[in-house]
Amino acid sequence: MSFRIPLFLLLLSFSSSVIAQQVPVADVSNDKSQYDLFNPTPSELMRELSPDRPDATESPLTVDAGHFVIEASIFDWRRNDGSQTHTLMSTNFKIGLSNNTDLQFVFDTYSWEDPKVGNDVEGFGDVQLRLKYNLWGNDGGDSALALFPFVKIPTSAQFSNDEWEGGLIIPYATELSGGIGLGLMAEFDVVYDAVGKDHDFEFLHSAVLGFDLSERFGSFVEYVGIESGSSYKAFGAGGFTYSVHDDLVLDLGTQVGLNDTAEDFGLFFGFTRRW
Repeated sequence: MSFRIPLFLLLLSFSSSVIAQQVPVADVSNDKSQYDLFNPTPSELMRELSPDRPDATESPLTVDAGHFVIEASIFDWRRNDGSQTHTLMSTNFKIGLSNNTDLQFVFDTYSWEDPKVGNDVEGFGDVQLRLKYNLWGNDGGDSALALFPFVKIPTSAQFSNDEWEGGLIIPYATELSGGIGLGLMAEFDVVYDAVGKDHDFEFLHSAVLGFDLSERFGSFVEYVGIESGSSYKAFGAGGFTYSVHDDLVLDLGTQVGLNDTAEDFGLFFGFTRRW
């Protein structure tokens, strides 16, 4: 992990120095700090929809105050060493609390597993409670950064490990030239180790490039690395998005394990809807 964290910080520094085109700065006369959950941001002042899905790299932009977003994988399929896991409606329900803060509830509505060896498992999963706070760039500027603490609440369901877990996500984004966006993310987690019967530290880092193929179509390519103890998992991912209108985006993608310790393959498709 000692050489991967400096590499992430180097990429973060380098990305700020190669910006060829700045994101338009918002009109400072439109002060949005007055809006909150019970005094929603007017539609004419709302920022462009910026989903956290379908890539693993989270967006640093928050939901406008007083508005709601549902992000969901309609269907998610994963395969690893002959075992298959299926999930219906892996959902992130987001509420804009203020101009710079949103609250998120993340859960898998229904999952089932077809293991290579053993009994089938099915049911509801655990629930994540997440709070995203944007430090800068929500409404303009050449970059954006957020702090994103979360806690996983055990539900005692079949897909639950009955353990509390949590962490801190730090997503960063900037706009490069020619309709290309760069996202970087560092995530520091405390997760339960079923073998050691204890909680361990885990570090996740990712980098994603997003491409505007047209006014409505987009695509992305991504690298994700997860380091836990002496184990390191590497993934490559890619996919496409289609903006039906300003408040609805459809997406599909795939994720592939790049080393022996990573899960083999995954496919998913879903949507983001704002109200």
